[in-house]
Amino acid sequence: MTTVLSPLRELTTGQTQATLVILAGLVALVVVGVHGTWRLARNVVTIAHEGGHALVAVCSGRTLTRILLHSDTSGVTVSKGRRDGPGMVATAAAGYATPPLLGIGAAVLVAADEISIMLGIAVVLLLATLILVRNAYGVLSVVLTGAVFVVVAAYGSANVQYGFACFVTWFLIVGGLRTVLEVQRKRSRRRAPDSDADQLERLTGVPGGIWVALFALLGVFSLLGAGRLLVVWPPV
Repeated sequence: MTTVLSPLRELTTGQTQATLVILAGLVALVVVGVHGTWRLARNVVTIAHEGGHALVAVCSGRTLTRILLHSDTSGVTVSKGRRDGPGMVATAAAGYATPPLLGIGAAVLVAADEISIMLGIAVVLLLATLILVRNAYGVLSVVLTGAVFVVVAAYGSANVQYGFACFVTWFLIVGGLRTVLEVQRKRSRRRAPDSDADQLERLTGVPGGIWVALFALLGVFSLLGAGRLLVVWPPV
């Protein structure tokens, strides 16, 4: 990675950062768009998705039991509490909302040049998730994801860390958008009767398709917001 980025040494700081933002975005698009890479990388989005369910469940007063992450990149977060009410609605809605929100949060830290804080927060969140995971595949997924963040934080150069942080930002948002499109495709074929959107429909009476549209809008606005924060043009 350092060898690939070595030509950036001849650019100004602004030009270097603009180049890394664009390159990271292109790499994220490839990873999300190509079936083979997406099949593996989707696990990271699932970790964020289930972590969002877990965090909101705890914040809303529910008792969190466990998180399961499966090899087909699906996941389940189990919590105890009321079967309806605002807490359950917020918990159900948090899954698809979390990846883009994490992405825009990462963009804020990257734009503020707080890469170390961004990487540190990611490691802490992954450790918190690891404590709650109750199956071997889930543990492996979280440990490997956390290891990547730790290695970049400990050994990556400033440019590597910046490029990686930009990639994480784009990947969470674009990857989150793809999962929204995937669940809607399954719903249209009646293959996801218990999706988050359908659970929300039963809880609120609002059609599942409206919830999917809201998740998609959140992803689009997060993408635009991240672009506004990261893409400074012309670079100086």
